[in-house]
Amino acid sequence: MAKPHAHIRLDFTGTCSIGPGKIGLLEAIERSGSLSAAARALGMSYRRAWLLLHNTNEGFAQPVVELSVGGRDGGGAQLTAFGRQLVADYRAFEAAVDSLAAKAFADLQISGRHGAEAESRRPVARALPRRPRARVR
Repeated sequence: MAKPHAHIRLDFTGTCSIGPGKIGLLEAIERSGSLSAAARALGMSYRRAWLLLHNTNEGFAQPVVELSVGGRDGGGAQLTAFGRQLVADYRAFEAAVDSLAAKAFADLQISGRHGAEAESRRPVARALPRRPRARVR
């Protein structure tokens, strides 16, 4: 029997939010130690990853990730203690919501007609929708 999974976006202010895309990016940075490697792993452009990270860093009183510029060792990125705690708190909250959803919808019967197909297409981590680009005439 399939259990429901919630996709949660938390808005702290009009300009400060976190959700699956930003959390996935932070986790990829933690794994790789690099913003560019994290972007590649998630199939997004470096610019998009940088904008998401910049927005997240600017949204909180403390930085989430510290970046070091290139050089002989090529620079890098690492989560701050606050960034690691933010990811852990988000994942714990997500698990609690998933648990609540499982209880709330325990008696729901799923047909299964689209389950395997939909599960195979489910993205691992998805960033926020892209903004339309301005057309230059």
